[in-house]
Amino acid sequence: MNTGVSKALRSASPTTPRSWPTPSAALEILKPLTWFAPMWALACGVVGTGAPILENWRVILGAILLAGPLVCGTSQAANDWFDREVDAINEPHRAIPSGRVPGRWGLAIAVIWTALSLLVAAALGTWVLIAAVFGLALAWAYSAPPFRLKRNGWFGNSAVGLCYEGLPWFTGAAALAEVRPGFPVIAMALLYSVGAFGIMILNDFKSVEGDRQLGLSSLPVQLGVDNSVRLACFIMGLPQVVVLALLIDWGRPVHGAIVGALLLLQIVCMVRLVRRPLERAAWYNATGTTLYVLGMMAAAIALRSLPLLEVHP
Repeated sequence: MNTGVSKALRSASPTTPRSWPTPSAALEILKPLTWFAPMWALACGVVGTGAPILENWRVILGAILLAGPLVCGTSQAANDWFDREVDAINEPHRAIPSGRVPGRWGLAIAVIWTALSLLVAAALGTWVLIAAVFGLALAWAYSAPPFRLKRNGWFGNSAVGLCYEGLPWFTGAAALAEVRPGFPVIAMALLYSVGAFGIMILNDFKSVEGDRQLGLSSLPVQLGVDNSVRLACFIMGLPQVVVLALLIDWGRPVHGAIVGALLLLQIVCMVRLVRRPLERAAWYNATGTTLYVLGMMAAAIALRSLPLLEVHP
């Protein structure tokens, strides 16, 4: 650990070291606010199957628990643990660098949550377990050495986009169908995962300076902020154009029109974003990203009655 980081960690630590994390600090590193994205994607997977909701509420509840608090929570805890040095520079008030989650408790929480995730996934079926294992592997590879995918924005953003959108969508469909979902579900899940890659570029704007100091090659560091924001907008928009085309081809023009209208509103927001990306990235995540996820649900509803919605063992 370099001298600057060591000083930052020491200055962020409480006067009296703790032996145990407080419940609020443990919850903080699981980051409940981040659970929304995978739980929403999972809901899209559930809705797209057309299966009755009330009759399957136990399975749906288990799948929501898996996608949000467990798998996403695991990824957040692991990320905070392995990011404790950069957080000491960028955000020293966070639970681990501040000492509110002391010792190796951050790592312990990530390991315990991984085990709980696998237990719940196994109870939901083979394909859900396969998706969970893949997602957890990406979550650890994203943050932990030797892979530490987040060191390179191309790899790290791809992993996060898949874990936040594609795998939860697949999981929701697989949990209800109890077999592997067919092409329409997989296509929607992958396309919205690609779009999420662009969203993750915007998330990197808040830590450009710390990433640069510690040699993390986020895309804003590699390409510069202006090029990165334009790339993000392109990557967020293009998959939605493909979704629109597929829905029209599948005989769902109304749903395609809804996706298209939401995309046009996003483009209006993007025009404002590119003028001042560092200042407006958080604003876009509250506006443009909301429009993006509404389009996801419109696409999921379109799948409910598709004859192409076949499943394969």
